[in-house]
Amino acid sequence: MKIAVPTRNEMVDSHFGHCESYTIFTIDNENKNILSKESLPSPVGCGCKSNIASVLHEMGVEIMLAGNMGDGAVYVLESNGIEIVRGCSGKIEDVVIAFLNGIIEDSGESCSHHHEDGEECHHNH
Repeated sequence: MKIAVPTRNEMVDSHFGHCESYTIFTIDNENKNILSKESLPSPVGCGCKSNIASVLHEMGVEIMLAGNMGDGAVYVLESNGIEIVRGCSGKIEDVVIAFLNGIIEDSGESCSHHHEDGEECHHNH
């Protein structure tokens, strides 16, 4: 199984569409541990308008652990067969391990509108 995480400085980037890169973790399903990780540079521009979802799908990514993302990005990822878990934050390896241990579940929150000017989305938790 492969898990993708929007990344900035080894942390989960809170805004999927403007992350620095995606870290792709290859997971051993039986032992629930990380076998390897690789970095995929983020395409320039907005995540939901790029081809990143199809690229991740072709790489075998099944799950995206992310902070927040707009409905457009959710739709594009899900239509490429990628399950989304939102509301993640912290060091990317810690987040993946927490997910594998069943500690993290999808927050169900998505950005209510699209920011063209690069503004971050903020939610009150």
